[in-house]
Amino acid sequence: MSPEEILKGLFRTMVAAAGAEVCTPPNLPPSPFGRTIALGAGKAAAAMARVVDDRWEGPLEGLVVTPYGHGLAAGRIAVAEAGHPQPDAAGREAAERILALAQAAGPEDLVLVLLSGGGSSLLTLPPPAVPLSDKQAVNRDLLRSGAPIAEINCVRKHLSAIKGGRLALAAAPARVVSLIISDAPGDDPSVIASGPTAPDPTTRQQALAVLEARGVEPPPSVAAWLADPACETPKPGEPAFARVRNRIIATPREALSAAQRWAEDQGLNVINLGHDLEGESRDLAARQAETVATLLKRGAVRRPALFLSGGETTVTVRSGGKGGRNTEFLLALAIALDGADGVYALAADTDGIDGAAEAAGAMIRPDTLERGRAKALDAAQVLENNDSHAYFAALGDLLVTGPTRTNVNDLRAILMLA
Repeated sequence: MSPEEILKGLFRTMVAAAGAEVCTPPNLPPSPFGRTIALGAGKAAAAMARVVDDRWEGPLEGLVVTPYGHGLAAGRIAVAEAGHPQPDAAGREAAERILALAQAAGPEDLVLVLLSGGGSSLLTLPPPAVPLSDKQAVNRDLLRSGAPIAEINCVRKHLSAIKGGRLALAAAPARVVSLIISDAPGDDPSVIASGPTAPDPTTRQQALAVLEARGVEPPPSVAAWLADPACETPKPGEPAFARVRNRIIATPREALSAAQRWAEDQGLNVINLGHDLEGESRDLAARQAETVATLLKRGAVRRPALFLSGGETTVTVRSGGKGGRNTEFLLALAIALDGADGVYALAADTDGIDGAAEAAGAMIRPDTLERGRAKALDAAQVLENNDSHAYFAALGDLLVTGPTRTNVNDLRAILMLA
């Protein structure tokens, strides 16, 4: 196989390992005496709903919301599409309907909740005191600030009438089972999709601290709401959670391990750098490039070698470029490697969308910078402008997959050939 085929094969393997059709069926709970109401949100929500509809015996109803372009017919479960990563009115309407369905559940009913990455933006239901436009402004500024997802979701939970455990409260006294595809470091149900069915250990004071630390000036409505004790989320020990079970059914660690096994089957010497790496994209690229360069110089690794890592990096946006975090990682990596012989790399988001861009990510080759210069592209300046997507688009090196309908964070793979 060519280097490009190896890198694409790794990505396909990681995505397949977290596919809804693989991880949902073995985790379906028994049917209840009463109704089954399937609710959900996220990039995998429609795919999970389809699997549930195919497998579920007995009465079934419900609604899930997924990003635009991710929808699928799911039989008895309605599917709505809404904005991501920026919440919109369609997401608010879907969240209102989901909350109403949960509130209508009785003690003999089962509320089956299908959650995956992206659910935070899709389940956008600000409290009456906070206009949607103000919540959108805070969300936009946080996404551009370089804050990690746990910090962003701390704020989102305290600006929501459905996240941060409130969906579980609405469903009581029904039994609630949440099936969750994790995109969060540590696989914490209170972080994934901002934890609509999990008790929230964070506080409104922490949400205010995040805004201050990240330099986000909240609109007056947001500041007033976060100062009000009424905005506090339900905490561990709340009686309603006694009938709630949150099950993690796919994780970044498991998906990255599947990619590692595939690579080893191809005869590659795999060095796994970790499934949950965070931090600025360009800083992580510099560290990984240094590792590769050191090993190349010392001849300390058997080739062909593959460095794998997962997790979700961040980008502090300083300019108006298109991003995203994986292409920024790759451009910084290419600059740091400076054409190192025999080194190829891929970085891509398993949801098929690198931030807000239409590509999952991109690939670099030993001649990436040389080809960029031939097109009058200054890689360092492009990186400074946060416009790495445009750089790889000009070279024809974007990885375009379309929506994968799952999400277990990013794959980064650096291939060192013999």
